[in-house]
Amino acid sequence: MSVRLRDDFILDSPILPASGTFGYGDELIDIVNLDYYGGLITKTITLEEREGNPPERIFETKCGMLNSIGLANIGLKRFLKEKSEFLKNLRIKKIINIAGNTEDEYLRIVEDLDKYNWIDGYEINVSCPNVDKGGIQFGKDCITLSNLISKVRKLTKKLLIVKLSPNVDDIVSIARVCNDNGADAITLINTVYGCAIDIYKKKPVINRVIAGYSGPAIKPIAIANVIRVKSEVNIPIIGVGGIFSSEDAIEFILAGASAIQIGTAHFNNPLIAEEIYNFIVEYCRKNGILNIADLVGAALK
Repeated sequence: MSVRLRDDFILDSPILPASGTFGYGDELIDIVNLDYYGGLITKTITLEEREGNPPERIFETKCGMLNSIGLANIGLKRFLKEKSEFLKNLRIKKIINIAGNTEDEYLRIVEDLDKYNWIDGYEINVSCPNVDKGGIQFGKDCITLSNLISKVRKLTKKLLIVKLSPNVDDIVSIARVCNDNGADAITLINTVYGCAIDIYKKKPVINRVIAGYSGPAIKPIAIANVIRVKSEVNIPIIGVGGIFSSEDAIEFILAGASAIQIGTAHFNNPLIAEEIYNFIVEYCRKNGILNIADLVGAALK
């Protein structure tokens, strides 16, 4: 069940938690068994502490969830002070998701974090749709993204993942930029734009009106993006978006994802990783698959 994201970086499981749905890991340690995860991707860290967007900022729909959290987090200083001890003692890989308002903020965070040997890699968030600065502003322009990724790459030898947004004109070109400027892997996809209206109040249910939409409804969109990008890059894809069952996870792998992330489903079923892991093992056994890498992109071969 091991997955190789680069020559010197192997996940013991293809399953990862999507940033923002798993906190920093310590919140769920008494509920989930981390042995079923190949690594832990933290909630986004920014240079300074952020309160995020004002409420209402979460709304459940019939087939998903709208969120406009706005990257609320404890900031770099508190993260290192309050979470380091817990994280460094975990047996699985630790991948820190980071975001900034400016290029300099991204670089300062990586420079500070790279001093810590217990950190195994970074997921660069250039896809958050719920902030006024940073986030998707870096992920929709090829030149801006190229500059950022190439500079981050020079600062670290650790695993470098870039999380991309579907809310761009040409996600294939954006993915190529990551591939060509030193990223080791890309995560596809972050949330799509969504909105809901309260017909009785005659107002949007989310304070900022437009939010990020996740859940089962976006799975076909995510899989289509994995397929579109797979043939255009030489680096692994981590698939995410609408995975609510074991079958969903297999679908992503067959479409071309080397690993998968579970997001919104954690709120419905905190034990979903165990179910998916066991299903993949049995699926491979029944189909005579000795290496999960043989499944990656098999639907299109």
